[in-house]
Amino acid sequence: MTRYIIQRLLLLPFLLVLFSIVVFAIVQAPPGDFLTAYVATLASSGSSISAEHIAALRHEYGLDQPMAVQYLRWMQNLLSGNLGLSLEYQRPNAELIGEQLTLTIALALLSFVLTWVIAVPAGIYSATHQRSFFDYLFTVINYVGVATPNFLLALVLMWLAFAYFDVGITGLFSSEYANAPWSLGRVIDLLKHIWLPALVLGIAGTARLSRVMRANLLDELNKPYVMTARAKGLSEWRLVLRYPVRLAFNPLVSTIGWYLPALFSGSLIVATVMNLPNIGPLLLRALVNQDMYLAGSILLIYCFLTIIGTLISDVLLAWIDPRIRMEN
Repeated sequence: MTRYIIQRLLLLPFLLVLFSIVVFAIVQAPPGDFLTAYVATLASSGSSISAEHIAALRHEYGLDQPMAVQYLRWMQNLLSGNLGLSLEYQRPNAELIGEQLTLTIALALLSFVLTWVIAVPAGIYSATHQRSFFDYLFTVINYVGVATPNFLLALVLMWLAFAYFDVGITGLFSSEYANAPWSLGRVIDLLKHIWLPALVLGIAGTARLSRVMRANLLDELNKPYVMTARAKGLSEWRLVLRYPVRLAFNPLVSTIGWYLPALFSGSLIVATVMNLPNIGPLLLRALVNQDMYLAGSILLIYCFLTIIGTLISDVLLAWIDPRIRMEN
């Protein structure tokens, strides 16, 4: 297992280089560039800019160079630990991403915890109480959770809160703490607001994981080793939690690879609808305005999270299930 982890970590730089090529090509795929979008925005507001000024800016930002040269320039910055400069904000990308990183991690971790704390017990209960009232209730709720888009759920909750309770639930802070420095009061205000966006972001994942947990646990409960353990007099809950639940975890653990970057993105549409100050809206704005270095940096971070998440999944699977444990 140790050798496997080291091999995967050594492969990480090569995968990131490959992903960086794909990411940069995707970001550059739309016609035009940042200055094209900038000039169009100026024109829509009734302003204008001279052709000489545009040419000077294009040369300054390196947009007059071939795409391969732009990519090599970006990679040179990345290898030196520099994520580059945002063309729109004229600030280092690392600084822009860093400003959103704390709240992004807090929201992602809370969403992850809520998802697993709700999904796993619900799936276990449904499997061990098949065709009971609560099994049918959880099934209906799960189907609704999977079928309802998260952004629609966010809009409904925002409307209900405003229409019936005269409360706004957008953002992660009250107006007086939105731009305030960190303090105990700001942390408490964050805790008052963060639970609902976390629940909205995690509800679809909760519904899916609960159904997967139920289906896999039902399959395990019908296997001969469970019947043998029952015949030997092992108590039901000890039997269920010690053996079948551990094996039923495998498909859930394997989802961490794609679930981790999805949580960090905060679901672009949900984050935009609920005005969440995380990396998702920053990426959306960078893509819309063709801020290629900022968008490329964020997408590359998501690729890195996917690789790390997949590695974590593999290690956890080997730890949970000895049948797939790899040799050292």
